[in-house]
Amino acid sequence: MGTASLKRCCLLFSSPISPFFAARFRRQLPAPHFSSLILASKRLKNPSFSRTVSSSPRASSSQSVFCGVANGITPIPAETKPSPELHLFNTMTKEKELFRPRVPGRVGMYVCGITTYDLSHIGHARVYVTFDVLYRFLKHQKYDVCYVRNFTDVDDKIIARANELGEDPLSLSSRYCDEFHSDMAYLQCLPPSVEPRVSNHMNQIIDMIKQILDTGCAYIIDGDVYFSVDKFPAYGRLSGRKLEDNRAGERVAVDSRKQNPADFALWKSAKDGEPYWESPWGPGRPGWHIECSAMSAAYLGHSFDIHGGGMDLVFPHHENEIAQSCAACSKSNIGYWVHNGFVTVNEEKMSKSLKNFFTIREVIELYHPLALRFFLIGTHYRSPINYSMAQLDIASDRLYYIYQTICDCEETLHQHHGNDLKDSLPQDTLQCIQKLHLDFESSMSDDLHTPVALASISEPLRIINDLLHTRKGRKQVLRMESLSALVKEIKNRLGILGLAPSNYSEVLQQLKERALRRVGLTEDELLLKIDERTTARKNKQYDKSDEIRKGLAAIGITLMDSHTGTTWKPTILHDVHEHANAM
Repeated sequence: MGTASLKRCCLLFSSPISPFFAARFRRQLPAPHFSSLILASKRLKNPSFSRTVSSSPRASSSQSVFCGVANGITPIPAETKPSPELHLFNTMTKEKELFRPRVPGRVGMYVCGITTYDLSHIGHARVYVTFDVLYRFLKHQKYDVCYVRNFTDVDDKIIARANELGEDPLSLSSRYCDEFHSDMAYLQCLPPSVEPRVSNHMNQIIDMIKQILDTGCAYIIDGDVYFSVDKFPAYGRLSGRKLEDNRAGERVAVDSRKQNPADFALWKSAKDGEPYWESPWGPGRPGWHIECSAMSAAYLGHSFDIHGGGMDLVFPHHENEIAQSCAACSKSNIGYWVHNGFVTVNEEKMSKSLKNFFTIREVIELYHPLALRFFLIGTHYRSPINYSMAQLDIASDRLYYIYQTICDCEETLHQHHGNDLKDSLPQDTLQCIQKLHLDFESSMSDDLHTPVALASISEPLRIINDLLHTRKGRKQVLRMESLSALVKEIKNRLGILGLAPSNYSEVLQQLKERALRRVGLTEDELLLKIDERTTARKNKQYDKSDEIRKGLAAIGITLMDSHTGTTWKPTILHDVHEHANAM
C-alpha cells in the first residue's frame, strides 16, 4: 500500500496509531512520512485539532444538474436539499439505528474476507456486493471511508486443498486471491482501502494472543492456546446464544483437553507437513477467529464503526471476535454489526452436497456480471435471496432496458449537439428529478433499501422513452434539456449502486452475446435466420416469416422491424414473465 493511502487510512481515527500498526509499517515508510503520520495521529486526540463539519455527520449531498441563469421555463437549482440521515440495522441491538460514526465525517469499516482455497461462489458475491453498495453510499454521503477487507490465506481448508493438488499452501492461496480480485472486478466492486492477509500479520496476531493470556482469558495446552469462554460473561450477546446451547462437534472442535467444550483455538501447534510460524508457545499457526480481531485492530484500532459479513458469521466467528477483542482491550467496541442474508438456490439452501453450488465464474459465463449484481441488489440485503436462472433472466432483461434507454438518449443528444443546452427545464421534468432524488436518497438511507432505490429510476426512464419515441414527447419544449438532465440523474444513481459501466453500448452487446450463448446460437446463425425471414417476407411467404419470428421469440429473442431493416434484442420468456408477475 502506498504512502498516501496509508496516511489517509490512519488519519481517519481519533485514537493514536496502535503499536501493531507502527510495528508493521515503520519499515515500509520513509522516516519523514512515518514521523508526520504519528504526529498527525496524536493531533487528532487533541480537541483543538478538528476540521469543520456540518451539523450532520457528513456534508449535504449536492445533486447538481446545471447551474447558471435560467432562460426558459424553470431555472435549474444548483443543489437539492440535504439527504436523509443514514440508518443501519445493528445485529447487536436487533434494531435499526441512526448511523453516527465515532469521528464525524469519517468511517472505519471492516468486512470479513474469503478463505482462499477455491473460486468464490454467489454467496460470496452477495456479501461483497452488499458492502460495496454500503461503501459507495457512504462515499456518496461525503464520508471519508477506510474500508478494510481481509484474506484468510492460512487455514485448514487451504492446507487440505493444497495437499490434494500437491501445491504449496501459500502459493495456492495467493492464486485464489488473484481469482477473487478478478471476480470482484467483474462485479464492479470497488477495491477496499486495505486488504491484509493473515500470513503477513503473524506478529500482530501473536501480540494479541499474548494480551489475552495476560488477562487470564486464555490457557495453553501442549503448544495450543485456547480462549476460555467462561472468563467472558458477555459471550453470546451478539448471537443471543447461551453457552449451554453449544453442542460440542457442531461449531467447535471436540477436544477433551479443553476446559469447556465451547472454548476455541487462538493458536494451533504445528502438525507434520503444515506451514507454521514460530511463537512463544512453539511453532504453529493461528486459529480462524483471532486473525480478524488482530487485523481490524491493526488498521482501525480496537474501536471502529462498522463490522460486516454474512449472516452465517454471527456465530461463532463474530461472537468469538468480540470475546477475544474485548479480552485483549477492555475498551474494544464496534458501533454497528451489519450482516447480509443467505442465498438459496431454487428455494433450497445452497450447498455442495445438494450439487446446487454455483461459482461466480459459472454464473457469468451465461449472464453478464452486472446482471448478477442487479439481481443481488434487487432484494434487500438482510432478506434471504433465492437464486434461479429465471430470476437472472429477469435481471438481465431489466438491465438491458435501462442501458438501451441510456444509449438511445445519448445518441439523440449527440445528434442534436447536446452541449448547446439552455439552463432551464420544464416544471414536470424538474419535479421528476426532485422526486427521484427524494425517493432514492430516502430508500438508501433506510438501511440500504436497494430494491426501492432501483424502482426510483423507473419513472425517469419512462419519461425519457416518451421524449424519444412518442409524437407528444418529441414536441415537448426543452426536450433536449430534459433528456440531458434525466439521463445524468439516472447515471448518477446507477453509479452509487455500482451499475454504471464505462461503456453502456459495449455492455448491451455483451448482454446480447450471453443471451445467444444461453440458447445455443451464434450471432451469425441468428443473422441467417433473420435473412431467411426477410426473404420470406419479400416473397410474401408470411406463414414462414411468422414461424421464424415465433420460433425465436420462444427462446427469448425478439425481432423488431423498421424502415431501416430488422434488429433483435434479448427478452425474457413468457413463462418466466408470468412467474415474475405471480411473485
